[in-house]
Amino acid sequence: MSKTIIITGSTDGIGKLTAFNLAEKGHTVYVHGRNEAKVDTVVSEIKTKTNNQNIYGLVADFSDLEAVSKLAEQIKTEIPKIDILINNAGILKTIDVQNKEGLDIRMVVNYLAPYVLTNAILQNIKQSEAPRIINLSSAAQAPVSEAILIGKDQDSANSTYAQSKLALTMWSFNLAKHEPKITVIAVNPGSLLNTKMANEAYGQHWSPAEKGVDVLLDLALSNDYKNDSGKYFDNDKGDPKGYFSPAHPDAYDEAKIETLLEITKRLV
Repeated sequence: MSKTIIITGSTDGIGKLTAFNLAEKGHTVYVHGRNEAKVDTVVSEIKTKTNNQNIYGLVADFSDLEAVSKLAEQIKTEIPKIDILINNAGILKTIDVQNKEGLDIRMVVNYLAPYVLTNAILQNIKQSEAPRIINLSSAAQAPVSEAILIGKDQDSANSTYAQSKLALTMWSFNLAKHEPKITVIAVNPGSLLNTKMANEAYGQHWSPAEKGVDVLLDLALSNDYKNDSGKYFDNDKGDPKGYFSPAHPDAYDEAKIETLLEITKRLV
């Protein structure tokens, strides 16, 4: 049965490959990116190659939370029912470290933007009979510093990235608890996959991008995972695919999650 699926950050990397695969399976897919011309190009490419005309574009710069909120309003109006949301957009290396509010762009794109978008469109997601939210975490997870989160201090790219991914995982677990009718899964799609982000950051890769694509398709569509909400899937474990595994201990610390969300609500 055809599903309506939004994939953020899907003009490159595993997001784009996942969009192609879902289009080939006949689903309605919304491709998101920050550059309108690039989004239009990818939408046209997918339509042509898959012969699926139900492919649409969404444009917003995820480093700008106002733009994310505007996108959410557009989605609420134009997409009444969302079956699957894949929060894939992410950034590691960036020339501009802070956005116009003085927040670290990695923290904004990787955590605050998906938090804002998802919460704004929850009612549309709840219209689905079996809704899912797949949040792309990482093997890199580090305790979240309040000073880094609010933009008071700066840290290395790798450290801030790891903090943003733990923040995303902590929020995922909390969302799963508060929205029992939605299956929410955090996933490490695989370390150093052959993507633009990994190659720009490290100049190398360990695994093909398809390894990440396969697990995203599986988690999004397979009935095997309908009772696995509030878990963390580690695709670095196992072969050919990973399995559910413990995330960072802070992801299970209710007091730390509560503090994180209190600060988050003040920021957004």
